[in-house]
Amino acid sequence: MTQLINDTGFVADDWIHGFCNQGAANDCVALHLPSDSDPADVDLATGLHMIRIDFPSSADGRGFTIARALRLRGYTGRLRAHGHVLADQYAMARRSGFDEVEVEDAIAARQPANQWLFRADWQQNDYQSRLRGVAT
Repeated sequence: MTQLINDTGFVADDWIHGFCNQGAANDCVALHLPSDSDPADVDLATGLHMIRIDFPSSADGRGFTIARALRLRGYTGRLRAHGHVLADQYAMARRSGFDEVEVEDAIAARQPANQWLFRADWQQNDYQSRLRGVAT
């Protein structure tokens, strides 16, 4: 089982459509990308509603780069980080463009909702804006 996390804490997963792998049929509405995917290869014109990006290890940050690249290319659908994401990485996930994080129950048990919620104020802790003197 898995646990879904967003800015309100642990939430029920409302996605019921499943996921396709890259290169699947054109009628795919949700795509699962491995961490070694090239975001330039993702066809954003196919009506994707969700993209789930795999994090095989908490030390593997390629998913953050993929998410940011997809947002910069104009993707506005749901982005979900999937796998070994830690509560300490939640603010980075949100800043790079993810809407939510999906982790295994074992990770959720070691890092309860209050640890994720502690980082849910990710917009308030934007040190780059503070350094530039720009309000967040």
